[in-house]
Amino acid sequence: MSGKVVENSGETVPFATVIIEKTGLSVMSDEKGNYVLKNVPSGKHTIKISAMGFSVQKKQIQVSGNLDLSIKMESELQELENVSVIGRSAVDKVNKQAYNVTALDAKKLHNSTLDLAHALDRVSGVRFREAGGVGSRSELSINGFSGNQIKIFIDGVPMDNFGSSFQINNIPINLADRVEVYKGVVPIWLGGDALGGAVNIVTNSKPRTYVDASYSFGSFNTFKTAINAGYTSKSGFTTEINAFQNYSDNNYWVNVETNDLETGKYYPETRVRRFHDNYHNETVIFKIGITGKKYADKLMVGFTAGQNKADIQTGARMVAVFGERYRRGNTLMPTLKYQVKDLFTKGLNVDVTGNFNFGYEQTVDTVNRRYNWFGQYTQNEGPGGEAGRSLYKFKNNNGVATFNANYAIGERHSLLLNNTFNTFDRKGSDELYPESVTYQQPEKLQKNILAFGYKFDYNQKWSTSLFVKNYDLKTTLTRSYNPSGNWGDVAYQELNDKSSSLGYGGASNYYLRQNLQVKASYEKTYRLPTPNEIFGNPNDNLQGNNNLKPESSNNVNVGLSYQTSFNEINALTFDVNGIYRNATDFIRTEFNNNQNKTVTVNQGSVRTKGIDGEIRYSYKNRFTSGINMTYQDIRNMTKYEPEQNYVSYYYKDRVPNIPYLFGNLDATVFFNDVFKKGNNLSVGYNLLYVHAYYLYWPSRGGSNGKHDIPTQLKHDLNLVYTMANGKYNVALECQNLLDNELVDNFSLQKPSRAFYLKFRYFFNKSNK
Repeated sequence: MSGKVVENSGETVPFATVIIEKTGLSVMSDEKGNYVLKNVPSGKHTIKISAMGFSVQKKQIQVSGNLDLSIKMESELQELENVSVIGRSAVDKVNKQAYNVTALDAKKLHNSTLDLAHALDRVSGVRFREAGGVGSRSELSINGFSGNQIKIFIDGVPMDNFGSSFQINNIPINLADRVEVYKGVVPIWLGGDALGGAVNIVTNSKPRTYVDASYSFGSFNTFKTAINAGYTSKSGFTTEINAFQNYSDNNYWVNVETNDLETGKYYPETRVRRFHDNYHNETVIFKIGITGKKYADKLMVGFTAGQNKADIQTGARMVAVFGERYRRGNTLMPTLKYQVKDLFTKGLNVDVTGNFNFGYEQTVDTVNRRYNWFGQYTQNEGPGGEAGRSLYKFKNNNGVATFNANYAIGERHSLLLNNTFNTFDRKGSDELYPESVTYQQPEKLQKNILAFGYKFDYNQKWSTSLFVKNYDLKTTLTRSYNPSGNWGDVAYQELNDKSSSLGYGGASNYYLRQNLQVKASYEKTYRLPTPNEIFGNPNDNLQGNNNLKPESSNNVNVGLSYQTSFNEINALTFDVNGIYRNATDFIRTEFNNNQNKTVTVNQGSVRTKGIDGEIRYSYKNRFTSGINMTYQDIRNMTKYEPEQNYVSYYYKDRVPNIPYLFGNLDATVFFNDVFKKGNNLSVGYNLLYVHAYYLYWPSRGGSNGKHDIPTQLKHDLNLVYTMANGKYNVALECQNLLDNELVDNFSLQKPSRAFYLKFRYFFNKSNK
């Protein structure tokens, strides 16, 4: 018995469950909606077909031989396609993997003003950390690992070299179709050297003709525009364009301590507006090529161009205030993507990508002043700067190439091969110091990660993957020394360093029942230092450390997922995941000696134990709600510091500046046929909770003298009104409703209460 499961619209329903009652026979449809049931007994039977979001179907059948039966399903949640909801689909192919992975359906957030980073902040186990408002320095944290330990991809391509104009906190949510969050072990087809997880931003790659345009404005003089459009002809000619811009004054309220320069009065705590934090960026992504050919399922060449400018309001801490310093940069990046199925032989699929960024970055600091939080300043004599006089401008000349091959051997076995190559060659100069030899020193890095894997699938109930990875790193840099011993005599010695490491791991999942999944994974993994960590980045107040060593970790994940429904109108989903991490040479960020910049250092041994869980409930198409919580115990297990030659004072301390208890709660109510049939309204609420955590090592302070980042509560509200089946959409949002003080990395304050209004137009023409 075989066939296809489809919606009334003709769209396929992947991973629907097809059961022949009283026989014990069941199967799930594949990603194209096809299903096959073997050894069906002759006679009359009742089949039951179910999928999340669809009414359960039952049919009577008569079996006397091979039977071809296609099934149409009625959608219970069709109105949800155009409202703002955060949730996970139980039938999503991604969530059925053996890896500890969560898939976020970005389409359900396209009417919101969220960027990709803030949408991820609502996923269990994930914290988005930022140094301020729109366009500020930011990083993701997943189960205790953060920053460069987490790799970010777009359609499987690493974002290592995309530049400051194309960062996860300035990419509009409308660019993504879904976002995959891998917590811990990462599948090898996502090439690279992630230590603690990865985020893969998946765009809608189906050939189609569409326009998706949106515009929003709101508090702090914030404006955002996004235009996504594509065209595919019957011959397969395809072109796509994605363009977006962000602008904000970021003049939100902060609570600070400062002195009045005119009166000399000291204010231990006062509320002021940020006054030098303007940010804007503009980015265009253009692609052209062919799709649907025998020799190329997709062959696209493209170009990404972007620019940005950001005023720098503070240093690494709020006590350092700037009024003239700023950074700017651009992205100029040609791209190539080639995909083909059944290359040379059936079952061999190949995917090749490549890009190279010719863009530049620069920090401008030429005004010799000292500012306070009232915007007052003292003018110093002579040339100088606020943090260090500079017009240093540099190009990283950074390229990434990936190769993926997947060969299916029958229905159950497949082999995978991935190779990811990165090259980096920084060239810089400073027109203020044109004769300086410092900027002529080489700063080069190459890394290559080669991975091989094997996957076994059994009857869609059991899946196991095994893999090995080889990590190669080559760096070229110089160190200064004094050859004569005389003051001012400086020479440079070139150093070339190579290292190679071998990692391995596996992941497995099993369905105890059709709605009860258990999974486990293990990985011995390595993460190679990035160029910015080794050479520094003045745009991010990051000081280089050319003594950094690769970090490694043994990662263990176990998880359980359960979905159920009752009365055919209520749905419940439960997920719980346990983690264990044992990291060596753990790379973490701390203040430099002057506390005006940050620097990355190796921490000998760090152990993490944690658990995260989520519960979601939905009632018809009227209501949905969920709650998730994460607890992670991240401890310094370094007993002895060999470089300092003393026993660590911080043995078994919690690693500072990393949240260890946080969670989200969300609820959305839907109203159908509001004002006019087919027009819908949703009202949503989201609560973010972050428990207090230490800013420095706990052992450094007394019982009443430990500096901490206080407990935070952030309340958000949103209203979304959709018209003409989602063609026209209006959204109103309030973020940080109660105007609570929100702080993050190194106690830097985030925006106060804000309101935003967004208009969106969406048109999609099906191509046949």
